[in-house]
Amino acid sequence: MVKEDDVVLCTVKKIEGTTVFLDIENDGEGSMVMSEVAAGRIRNLREYVFPNKKIVCKILKILPGNVQLSLRRVTGKERESVLERNKKEKTIKSMLKTALKNPEKTIEKIKTKYELWQFLDEAKTNPKIISEFMSEEETQIFQKIIAEKKEKEKTAKRLITLKSNSESGLYDIKSVLETKEADIRYLGSSKFVVSVTGKDFKDLNIKLNKTLAEIEDKAKKKKLFIEIKEK
Repeated sequence: MVKEDDVVLCTVKKIEGTTVFLDIENDGEGSMVMSEVAAGRIRNLREYVFPNKKIVCKILKILPGNVQLSLRRVTGKERESVLERNKKEKTIKSMLKTALKNPEKTIEKIKTKYELWQFLDEAKTNPKIISEFMSEEETQIFQKIIAEKKEKEKTAKRLITLKSNSESGLYDIKSVLETKEADIRYLGSSKFVVSVTGKDFKDLNIKLNKTLAEIEDKAKKKKLFIEIKEK
């Protein structure tokens, strides 16, 4: 159950006038007024939010039949944490579907003691807890999947700062960051983290450096300020 000051993942449902209506991940619905979308004057609301876009929001107030949300009050650290938790939950659901005959029932059992993302972290460091929720055969399969995933998943990432003083700045930044080669997340205050995932660190660094070079080239062409933080 959500409470005030919680930071949650939401999906934009619709926009009516200056109000944004959202689905809160696994916890009902809420709304957000324009002043809580971004600080300062907003020329075009749809530059920030549009139907089906996933955004991280902070819960301001919980009123009968209405949860009031804010996008602008979420810090970069909070946003990154929520997105990381969401990624882990999707990962463990996929793993459980592979390992179990009845994953939904097991997920409900796990949720009585853990958040799904917490269970995944705990299971990696303390495999004994897995057997609390699964049969011996299922536990062995699940442990094997975790071991294989540990071997496969390696990530290389870099922090970049990207700014524009142009009226078309938001559109320019979006176009500069458009890539299928990396995962890019906004941290707030014009900062983004660019990451790539794979099996080999050498290959990952080559791929990451190539992606960053392309981003830097596009940024310079659009006369944006860009700074890439070294490792």
